[in-house]
Amino acid sequence: QSFKSAFRAEAAMLARKDKPWTDLSNPFFKYWALQAGFLLAALILGGWAGLGLFLVQAGVAIWQLELVNYIEHYGLTRKHLGDGKYEHVQPRHSWNASHKASNWLLINLQRHSDHHYKPDRRFPVLQTYRATEAPQLPYGYPVMTMAAMIPPLWRRMMNPRVRKWRAMYYPEITDWRHYKAGTNPLPR
Repeated sequence: QSFKSAFRAEAAMLARKDKPWTDLSNPFFKYWALQAGFLLAALILGGWAGLGLFLVQAGVAIWQLELVNYIEHYGLTRKHLGDGKYEHVQPRHSWNASHKASNWLLINLQRHSDHHYKPDRRFPVLQTYRATEAPQLPYGYPVMTMAAMIPPLWRRMMNPRVRKWRAMYYPEITDWRHYKAGTNPLPR
């Protein structure tokens, strides 16, 4: 889904410049060439086994990235203001996990709300927010990623927190169906 969105956004940006998506300034050609180059290098250096190991490693990396993305954003959204507009990103729009050991291990990755709120801030100096300012995961990322792999456990752990978050920040929204289904208009 994110690949499609990024590709559509790039095609739209090129269209505004009166260029087709096939224009060589489209960075996706560079990305695809790099991917093909790495696959070829794995094949040349390691043969079929090297290519297979590279593909397994790439699959695990993608799985980890998407799993972390899932826990960082589960059930949270920005308020739709109408006409394809959404409220500005605030710390309350992503989960934090202020647990010292996993923050040290993952270079403050759990200070995720600040990463979105102040995207130019470097990881070592990301700020943490109190529970009244940003939603907090009950455990650090290692535990939460394991819990996310067991959907009934995950929902039992997280759905009450999502409901509490919605009641706290958006009491005026009583029908969340469009948010849950992703049928609100895409941001402009």
